[in-house]
Amino acid sequence: MAKRDLYEILGVAKNATQDELRKAYRKMAMKFHPDRNPDSKDAEEKFKEAKEAYEILSDEQKREAYDRYGHAGVDPNAGMGGMGGGMGGAGFGDAFGDIFGEIFGGGGRRGGGPQVYRGADLRYALDISLEQAAAGFDTEIRVPSWENCETCSGSGAKPGTSAQTCRTCQGSGAVRMQQGIFSMQQTCPTCHGSGKEIPDPCVACHGEGKVKKTKTLQVKIPAGIDDGMRIRSSGNGEPGVNGGPAGDLYVEIRIKPHGIFQRDGEDLHCELTIPFTTAALGGTVEVPTLNGRGEITIPEGTQVGKTFRLRGKGIKGLRSSYPGDLYCHIQIETPVRLNDEQKTLLRQFEQALSDGGVKHSPKSESWTDKVKSFFS
Repeated sequence: MAKRDLYEILGVAKNATQDELRKAYRKMAMKFHPDRNPDSKDAEEKFKEAKEAYEILSDEQKREAYDRYGHAGVDPNAGMGGMGGGMGGAGFGDAFGDIFGEIFGGGGRRGGGPQVYRGADLRYALDISLEQAAAGFDTEIRVPSWENCETCSGSGAKPGTSAQTCRTCQGSGAVRMQQGIFSMQQTCPTCHGSGKEIPDPCVACHGEGKVKKTKTLQVKIPAGIDDGMRIRSSGNGEPGVNGGPAGDLYVEIRIKPHGIFQRDGEDLHCELTIPFTTAALGGTVEVPTLNGRGEITIPEGTQVGKTFRLRGKGIKGLRSSYPGDLYCHIQIETPVRLNDEQKTLLRQFEQALSDGGVKHSPKSESWTDKVKSFFS
């Protein structure tokens, strides 16, 4: 099968500059790289084709041979083979190293001094009460931080000495590894990206140039914040490397369990226990809320599980215009430790209910009927 024209493969004119060739190849490689098209044989073939085309055209000697003799001029098995020499320093290896970094998330940077890294983010768990979450408040927290070492003034070197340029990367902080056609840049293993070597490190900071301390921060907790939400404090994370920006501190809110209320978004729920006499006769019951006290009216014949809602007695969320509601779930308390007189009165009361018929206990009668039906 006849081979395609190399310029056609890259989609450039025959008089294209090296910069135009580089851009065209980068575009093709990014599009058809096997790692981005794991199940496509067609993409794999197009990637290999583009790679071969750029390998030849990026080398001036090979390009000249191709322009004069076509594929025969760069085929090592043909009579004209060997005319192109190796891959030039500014050719395929460098361009592929750049896009390799883009595809796999690397820096892709060549030279230009030590590598700069952003500091890591930190997380701080803050336990607060439900009342504090509802009302909001200001507080102080103590977090670890790094400060310049006073002994070496942040240089990392023992007083009287100084850091030296890294002998491995010559101060760039990175080294380039060549493996066949692949050219990859990685952090210098000797200086770890700093570009400097410290032959005699400071004993106070062990050559780090920084010492770990604790600092106090002011944190504003907004009203209505919920469990699991985070507050970001910019620049209060770990310091960057080689002058890079510091990370952020995230204050994670944890709301402690409450003795009365359970929160559900902007609503509150609680169990309200009342005497069985109140449930039977009705009455007014005092209810606790986050803002004081409230009242609900219990109608006659209230049963277990009945729910009463107090509007606006919940929590106003961060993005809400109005507070939620408070839901009171009724529990009826059965009296205990009765004396003989109380027991006698209850038995008389029970007899009076029985004499009155099913109208006093409709649910019990219905339950009895269901049981009889089950066993019949």
